[in-house]
Amino acid sequence: MPIIVNLDVMMAKRKVSSNELAEKIEITPANLSILKTNKAKAIRFSTLEKLCEILDCQPSDILEYVKEGAPNG
Repeated sequence: MPIIVNLDVMMAKRKVSSNELAEKIEITPANLSILKTNKAKAIRFSTLEKLCEILDCQPSDILEYVKEGAPNG
């Protein structure tokens, strides 16, 4: 999938645990895990907005587009 979720990177930078973040953005830890592991097929704008608010970041800090077939790195 060409959209990469870098949520774990932002969480580490902000020193926020999964359980703490899930509680603050009002989703289950299981759903947060799906986002973190890049297994989500979609994300609600309201969830993205809460993530950006809590992590004090921009959507581009969390979501990245990588062209299919492009070399990694």
